[in-house]
Amino acid sequence: MSRRGALDAVVVGGGVVGATAALVLAGEGLQVALVEARTPTPWQRGERDLRVYAFAPDNAALLRDLGVWPAIADARAQPYRGMRVWDAAGGAPLAFDADALGEPQLGWIVENGLLVDALWRALPAAGVRVECPAKVATLAQDAAGVRLGLDDGRMLEARLAIAADGGHSALRALAGIDAPVHEYHQRGVVAFVASQMPHRDTCWQRFLPTGPVALLPFAADGDAALDGYLGSIVWTLPDAEAQRLLDAPPAQFERELSAAFGGELGDITLQSARAAFPLRRQLAAKQVAGRVLLAGDAAHVMHPLAGQGVNHGLRDVSALRTMLRDARANGGDIASPARLARWARARRSDNAVGAYAFETINRAFSNDALLPTLLRGHVLGMAGRLPPLVRALWRHAAGA
Repeated sequence: MSRRGALDAVVVGGGVVGATAALVLAGEGLQVALVEARTPTPWQRGERDLRVYAFAPDNAALLRDLGVWPAIADARAQPYRGMRVWDAAGGAPLAFDADALGEPQLGWIVENGLLVDALWRALPAAGVRVECPAKVATLAQDAAGVRLGLDDGRMLEARLAIAADGGHSALRALAGIDAPVHEYHQRGVVAFVASQMPHRDTCWQRFLPTGPVALLPFAADGDAALDGYLGSIVWTLPDAEAQRLLDAPPAQFERELSAAFGGELGDITLQSARAAFPLRRQLAAKQVAGRVLLAGDAAHVMHPLAGQGVNHGLRDVSALRTMLRDARANGGDIASPARLARWARARRSDNAVGAYAFETINRAFSNDALLPTLLRGHVLGMAGRLPPLVRALWRHAAGA
């Protein structure tokens, strides 16, 4: 096997979390390689990526520190200034308002493809060595570091390896970390739509017995007819119901989607193809094994009802940056077992709390049992009438 010179860190996986991790590590003065199986498709303004995120302010600040956020914001990032959550069974809504919270916005709706494109464009200038296309085939590690064998026979040696290669992480499996899967037997149906009533820069989410339906405001990008009316939906449905609606004629889908929002947004029309992805909870048993760290979906897959999956993944990276800076300030080894263990405990705790909290909310609201139906709408309304609680909930979601 041929070797490429020793590195400080190898990041496996070039999605949002992996590419951000590579830029963060390089920004801290480390020699970094990024291993990715395929080159990302360049983002194109004329196409809308069905995979979008509700991007939190703390993670926008992280990308701003890396110098990539301005390009994302200028390209197509939709600020949202309000959130409205209510239950089909009745009761007052839980509402969040940027003005009431003293914020310019609560967050941004951004496409996955745009984020990945901007991050990859920044890799060469940051000095990140990109190994693509390439896959990790073998892993060996000891107290000094890791040795990753690539599928073309080359070997990468580093002090640390970060697995950010998704829910089916190959590096996680090679590190011997278990990640049990709990299937929800639901799918998230996604599409771009136009609402009859303006979205008012607000995220809308209504709980139904079959699961929540959400509309996220999306930038119309100069289309005057859609400006203020274009949105991205995520409709959580049981598997069979999701398939039925994927197969339904567009007019029928539009009628049922409009009804799912209770008429709050008027008639809703499709502006794209429909797609669906399976929903599950997957939590790795631990987030570190030796000198292999897990981040993003390799460590935790969550229900999308609060849109926090990618935000939690980037908080793994932010915590890693904090750990590196602490090591530098105190003259310690960036990969000492005690330091890695503290990072892993803190991140797994936060991620597990988030994953189970979203699951509990989904279970409580996605059923037609009498007692939860009688109580849940009133609970939302009560929370909405307590400004300190509203602020605390928003601060948690914003990563404050």
